[in-house]
Amino acid sequence: MVTVALIVACFVSLACAQFHVARNLRLHERRDDVPDGFSSKGPSPADTVLRLRLALAQTNITGLQNVLLDVSTPGSAQYGQHLSKDEVYEFAKPTAEASAAVNSWLSENGLSATPLSPAGDWLGFETTVAQANALFDAEFSTFVHDESGQEAVRTLAYSIPATLKGHLDLVHPTVTFPNPRRVALPIVSTPVSIVSGNTTIDATAPASCNSAVTPACIQELYGIPTTLATQSSNQLAVSGFIDQFANSADLTSFLKQFRPDLQSSTTFKLQTLDGGSNSQTPSNAGVEADLDVQYTIGVASGVPTTFISVGNNFQDGDLEGFLDIINFLLGETNPPQVLTTSYGQNENTMSRSLANTLCNAFAQLGARGTSILFASGDGGVSGSQSASCTTFEPTFPSGCPFMTSVGATQNVNPEIAASFSSGGFSNYFGAPSYQTAAKSAYLTKVGSTNAGKFNTSGRGFPDVAAIGHDLRVINAGSAVSVDGTSCASPIFASVVSLLNDRLIAAGKSPLGFLNPFLYSAAGSAALNDITSGSNPGCSTNGFAAAAGWDPVTGLGTPNFAKLLTAVGL
Repeated sequence: MVTVALIVACFVSLACAQFHVARNLRLHERRDDVPDGFSSKGPSPADTVLRLRLALAQTNITGLQNVLLDVSTPGSAQYGQHLSKDEVYEFAKPTAEASAAVNSWLSENGLSATPLSPAGDWLGFETTVAQANALFDAEFSTFVHDESGQEAVRTLAYSIPATLKGHLDLVHPTVTFPNPRRVALPIVSTPVSIVSGNTTIDATAPASCNSAVTPACIQELYGIPTTLATQSSNQLAVSGFIDQFANSADLTSFLKQFRPDLQSSTTFKLQTLDGGSNSQTPSNAGVEADLDVQYTIGVASGVPTTFISVGNNFQDGDLEGFLDIINFLLGETNPPQVLTTSYGQNENTMSRSLANTLCNAFAQLGARGTSILFASGDGGVSGSQSASCTTFEPTFPSGCPFMTSVGATQNVNPEIAASFSSGGFSNYFGAPSYQTAAKSAYLTKVGSTNAGKFNTSGRGFPDVAAIGHDLRVINAGSAVSVDGTSCASPIFASVVSLLNDRLIAAGKSPLGFLNPFLYSAAGSAALNDITSGSNPGCSTNGFAAAAGWDPVTGLGTPNFAKLLTAVGL
């Protein structure tokens, strides 16, 4: 790789023999204005070093998406025949033409790149602001987030050589700005009340579940068995970001208090990437991380669970580890059968091209047989977190059609939609074939309500839901009460893991990408339809829960016995 000193010297002397700016540049991406909350400090210094990423055109991503649907749709001849690592690579690797064109262009400009993804469809290189401005006909400037003081070097538009059109999907980070609250911020996982650390809550009294939800409540509500899973090959992974650490002592206390039938020594495996770690200092225990491991281990009885801690040495720029963790798992011979993530952001915080590229990475992992679940967000129709707005804000990655978005409910008798449960329709992704009928039925019920505030042609979310209000969690030694769709995603993921345990024991394939099954007649009938509640925001009542699918609780919450039957057990 060309050193920073050499690049700077070439710029200053204007005598770099390999510096070759293509004259036939075509606009590739642009944004019309600076995102709300950011201010420009003017052009960035010419010698500022940029770490840029290039997403190359893939060999056959449409073919991969088709295969994903084939292996995930009940009744298909290919159902359950998930792909190997090498088979996915053949679809996802860059085309020979793309590799040749991009690498030739880099070489002409004295640059070289390093592969950042298993398939080689992402490349990374370093350059200066001066050279980047020339290469991309851009104006890289320094922008500051007014509230946090966070600075970022970005451009509002960039171009690429005409010869790279069709070969280079995007350059990143360019027009995508950082999430003001750091892209992987927990979605409302803050305690709403604190109970004495030594207080014992009855773990066997579902009648108390309207004020304090425990694993016993969840088992009673959804018919989830307490018997131990038996298949060691069945893996459930929990992702962790922004220095959220899962505390083993907190887990032990949680199990003693709320799952006394499980061995209190039950723990999780740790994997790290991007310089991640998992501090066990009590004061560093993260509410989100504790919540996620306690309600996977505490509900998916006996399923081997891994906490994947993503550090801050990101290779994917503004995605802040979201792509890195997928690439990390794609590099494994046997990735986990289920991945749950309780983090997200508003869809409009990233470019359409970048969102599409990450969505396609989910498709790759789904084709390997991994169920990918994300919390839908906690701002109702105003986005990932409650905010002022005039039109409804969809969240990401919930709009991606190749993952499962999980909304939240509250109460146990009756179970109703949680008012904070984010839901709506993507502005970037159209409705997938598996959802068309369910979405159309809901829009017919809505009629002209909130017309113009959402994209009627977009992919609807969430897909399913689970209880997400007043969950008891042990954090830093004390019991706290937690709300959010970040509660719901690990719960639904635990149900899927227990189903996978039974399937694997019967010699069958794990469920993999869930949505085609969930939206099938058998799948939707195995869920508890939630028909009360709404998700207000943007000075409206938002969407109302209704019979069938709705953009508050999706298709509903799990019924374990019915799901067992629906998957053929």
